[in-house]
Amino acid sequence: MILGIGVDIAEVDRITRSVSDGNHFKKRVFTEIEQNYCDGLKNFGESYAARYAAKEALFKALGTGWRGELKFTEVEVVNNELGKPKIFLHGEAKRMADKMGVKSVHVSLSHTKETAIAYLILEG
Repeated sequence: MILGIGVDIAEVDRITRSVSDGNHFKKRVFTEIEQNYCDGLKNFGESYAARYAAKEALFKALGTGWRGELKFTEVEVVNNELGKPKIFLHGEAKRMADKMGVKSVHVSLSHTKETAIAYLILEG
């Protein structure tokens, strides 16, 4: 059963500038695993933007948006060996998902030079 759906779009230039302007934004929004992955890519801004969109889409799917005790780093986007993205939840985000009865999180990411989009489904 579908418990929540979220979608978000992010501007690659804005996210690229934010992660390039020192480490404050990068550390506040992305986990060390995400940073290591994105920083190793030629077009790192596109991957950062896609992950940012995925986090926002998750918050929307939870029905809350980014507020309260939720932290961006509690939503972690990791690619498997074939490049398929998977969402791992931690802290308050995990507690909220567990309370909703979420068993699976499905995510699809796409990006161009200008924009990145994430579509997410919470399944119970």
